[in-house]
Amino acid sequence: MNIAKLELTVGIFMLIGIICLGYLSINLGKMELIGGNDYKLTASFDSVSGLKSGARVELAGVEIGTVEKIGLSNSSGDKALVTMKIKDGINITDDVIASVRTSGIIGDKFIKLKPGGSDQILKNGGKIRETESAIDIEELVSKFIHGKVD
Repeated sequence: MNIAKLELTVGIFMLIGIICLGYLSINLGKMELIGGNDYKLTASFDSVSGLKSGARVELAGVEIGTVEKIGLSNSSGDKALVTMKIKDGINITDDVIASVRTSGIIGDKFIKLKPGGSDQILKNGGKIRETESAIDIEELVSKFIHGKVD
């Protein structure tokens, strides 16, 4: 009888541990089990060098979403098309400016949104028209070294 209680206690303890491990894995991995509360926006950039899927999207220094995917635009193929997931309840105006920025000197790339003054709100599937591409440090250093600075 004593062994049965011990085995039951150990089993309950293990079950609680597994549930806690699963919860932490989902939250730390930023996974979504059932669709999220977000909407999608797209933006075209000349260059998104170093930007990766899962990068954060910020407005006024606050994370409001993530980069879902990066690909080439269908129309011309010479621009990068970035799809962003923005949290519901965050209103983005149609004259917002999206720029690719770097955290610190050699940090991760992210999308920074600068709000405009328009009253028109972008809806799910909307497109951000104004963009600023990433600054390519290697290209700038190369121009400086070879004396081709504009």
